[in-house]
Formats: sequence, structure tokens, C-alpha cells
Amino acid sequence: MARLTGTHGVKANTEPHAEPDPDMDPDTELGATRAALAAEHAAVYGYGVAGAAAGSDLDPDLRQAWSGHRSRRDALTRRIRDLGGEPPAAAAGYALPFEVTDGPSALALAAELETRLAAVYADLVRFSAGDARREAAIALREAAVLAARWHGRAVAFPGVSEYATPTDPSEQPDDDRGTGKMTGAHPPAGPGTVPGAGFGQD
Repeated sequence: MARLTGTHGVKANTEPHAEPDPDMDPDTELGATRAALAAEHAAVYGYGVAGAAAGSDLDPDLRQAWSGHRSRRDALTRRIRDLGGEPPAAAAGYALPFEVTDGPSALALAAELETRLAAVYADLVRFSAGDARREAAIALREAAVLAARWHGRAVAFPGVSEYATPTDPSEQPDDDRGTGKMTGAHPPAGPGTVPGAGFGQD
């Protein structure tokens, strides 16, 4: 069973005299993109667990976040193939960092997932360029905002605004236009209809 912990889902090659695998090198765009995809696989699974444990008041927000992560997972899969790499497959299951049994623990898991996603997207911003870098920065900002939302406190990620802050005021949340703040941000949008409780089993 895979773990949600570790170095962004990338396992070092420790075999003696093994040739370096460029697909797994986190210090390249391809390696960082693979690490982001591995983290999104874990997030899709983790949000499914959180959604199954959360009450009905929390379910719509968690469902929307889950849907957004599925969309990012699919986009990263395409990007890895465009870069000439092989996308890592999702594990059959993931060992959670703690037991998730109710609304508070579901939110704690969601916050942990987003914090880890922010770390891998920070790496991807560093090692990518152009549109790929901008998309990674947007994903980083959204992960930071969601981590803060689920934690109920601010989480700072310096340097994000240079790449990810919308220049068009109409792209900012209605309650925060002109302020530069993201306190009114919502989970990333994904496909319109998502079936069922325990919605992360995909």
C-alpha cells in the first residue's frame, strides 16, 4: 500500500550502479510533473476518504475539491506524455496519516493533502516554464488557499503571486476584488456532476 507521506511521491533509485532515471529526477520538469501527478493520485484517493467521513454540510465543498483534483490529475497525465515520459499509475490504496472518522478529521486530512500538493507544485513552478509554469503556479495558489481554508488559518507561500495572481479583476473572488486577498476563494472547479458518497474511488 502506498503512503501519503514521503518525498512528493518520488522514490529514489537505491540499486547499486543503477543508471539515473530522468523520469524520476525531481530536479527536472518531467520529474517534478510526475511528482505532482503522484500527489494528485493521493489527493483523489484522500478526498474520497474525507468525503465518505464528512457530514452533509461539508460534502459539497469536499466534492468540488475532489473533482478539481481529478481534472488536474488528467491534465498532468497529458503533460507527462507530451514531455515524452510515462505517467505514474495510482496505487491501489494509500496509508492515511491518521484515522478519518468524522467532519473534523476529514477537514484535517484535506488540509494535509493540500499542504503536500502545495509543496510539489512549488517544485514544478521552479522547474517548468511558460504556460506549464503558470498552470503550476495557479495550482500552487489554489492548494495554499484550500490548505488555509481547511486549516482555518493562513498558510503563506512566498512568491506565488508573481505567477498566479489574476491580472484581470473579474477573475478574483467577488468579495475580494481589488484587495489582493484570497479569503473568499473556493475549491477548484472540475467536472459538473460527481456521483455518490465516498466519491474518491476513481
